[in-house]
Amino acid sequence: MKKYLYIAMVCVASITLSCSDDFLNDPKPTDSVTKEVIFDSRAGVEAHLSGIQRLFRDQFKADTYETDSGGMYSMYFARTVKGNDFIQNSWYNFDYDNDNREPTYRRTNFTWEYSYYMINQANSIINGLLESEIAESDKLELSAQAQTLRAFFYFQLAMEFQHTYSYDSNLPAPPIYREFSLEGQPMSTLNDVYALILDDLTFAVTNLDANRLGKSYVNQQVAAGILARVYLVMENWQGANDAAIIAYGGDVAAALNSAEYGNGFDDISSDEWIWGSPQTEDQSNYYYATPHAFSDHYNDGYYGTYVNKEFRDLFSVTDVRNLFDETYDNGGDETTWKWLTTTKFNFAFDSDLPLMRTAEMILIEAEAKLKLNDPTANDVLYALQLARDPNAVKSIETGDKLLNEILIERRKELYAEIGVEWFDAKRLRKALARTGNHRLLSSGLAADDPHFFLKVPQAEIDANENIDASVNDNKNR
Repeated sequence: MKKYLYIAMVCVASITLSCSDDFLNDPKPTDSVTKEVIFDSRAGVEAHLSGIQRLFRDQFKADTYETDSGGMYSMYFARTVKGNDFIQNSWYNFDYDNDNREPTYRRTNFTWEYSYYMINQANSIINGLLESEIAESDKLELSAQAQTLRAFFYFQLAMEFQHTYSYDSNLPAPPIYREFSLEGQPMSTLNDVYALILDDLTFAVTNLDANRLGKSYVNQQVAAGILARVYLVMENWQGANDAAIIAYGGDVAAALNSAEYGNGFDDISSDEWIWGSPQTEDQSNYYYATPHAFSDHYNDGYYGTYVNKEFRDLFSVTDVRNLFDETYDNGGDETTWKWLTTTKFNFAFDSDLPLMRTAEMILIEAEAKLKLNDPTANDVLYALQLARDPNAVKSIETGDKLLNEILIERRKELYAEIGVEWFDAKRLRKALARTGNHRLLSSGLAADDPHFFLKVPQAEIDANENIDASVNDNKNR
C-alpha cells in the first residue's frame, strides 16, 4: 500500500497565543500554527512569506540532506557544474559528472521534495487567503506573491524532470497540486505545467507593483523576471522582451553599476540585484551556501571549484568581470584542472546569495529583440558590454552569429550564479561538450541528452498510486 506523499500539510495544529507571537516575530514555514493566526491579518501572511523566503537559503531538512542539497542555491550550483565553464572537485562531484539522476539519488530526491515542499507552502497561502477576511487589495497582492513562488518552483520541476518545452510539450511532467491533497496526483504534461506557470505569473505581474518588504521578497519586477525566463524557454520572444523590460526598467545605463562587480557578490543591496537571499551571522547557512563557499579560495570554504581556461580566455583584460586567479595549489602547471579560480564571490557567514540581476534581463531583451528581427538588439547588447568593458566593440553580426555572442555574454555575465550555461544549452537544445583543461573531458552532454533531466524519485513512485515505475522508461536514451 502506498502511504507517503512528498507533499506536506502546513498550518493545521492549534497553538497558544505566545506561540503565535513567536511565529510573527520569528517567521518560518511551520506545521504548528493555525490558519487563524496566519490569515487574520496581513502581518500573519507576510510572516509566512518570510518563512518561505528563508528556505531559499536555509539547509533543507538538515537531518536528511547534505551540503550539496540545501536550498535554491544548491539547485543553481548543481546546474553550474554540469557545464563546461567550471570544474568541480568536492561536493557536487556527481553533478559535475552528469551522473546524478537515478530515482534513489540525493539530487533527484532533494530537487523533487524541496520544490514540492515550497509549492505546498505557497498553496497554503493562496488557498488560505480565499477564506480570509483581510482587505481584498491585500488578498490580491499577497496571493500574487505566493503565486509567483508557486510558478517559480513548478518551472524548476519542469526544467529538471523532463526535456525542454520545445522538444515536445506533450511529454509527461511532474504532477500539479493547486491545494493540499492526501492523494497523489498523476503525472501532468509540460503543456499543463507551463499553462499553470503562465497563469500564476501573468496574474502576479498584473497585481504587484515595485513595493515589497525587502529584496528577498517578490514584487512585480521579480515576477516579470521569472516570466521572462519562462518565455525564453517557450520561445515567446515578444513576451520575453516585454517581461524583461518590466523587470529591469528598460534603461540599461540606470540598471547597471559596474563599479560594484568586483565587490564579492555578497551584498543584496547592490544596485543590480533584483532578487536575492540575505544572510546574517546569526541566521547563516555557514558552509552550505554556494557559490561562495565553494568558489572562494581565499576565505575558509571548501576550495572545490575551478575555472576552465577556455572560459577565462573569453574575457578581455579590461573587462570588470575578468575576476580570475592562477591558484596556489596547481604546482605551476597550467595544464592541470586546478590552474584557475575565480575571485567573483566573497565567502563569509553573512554572504548574501544572488537569485536574479538586472544584467540577465538586459540580455534576455537582446536575445528577444534578435528573434523579433529588431535591429536594436545589437544596441542593447553593446550597452551592457560597454558598461563592463570600456574597450568593447559593438557587434555588427545578425542571426545565429549574434545569438552566439549573446549566449557567450550570458555566460560571462552570470557565471556560477544561476547555472546559465546549462539552462541555455537545455532550452536551445544544444550540446554541452567538455573541452579545455577539464578533470573529466568525457562527461559532456549531447543535444537533447536525457542526462539534462532527472528521473522521477523512487520514493514518489512508491508513495503515489497514480505513478508507477514505467514513468522512467526510455529515460536513458
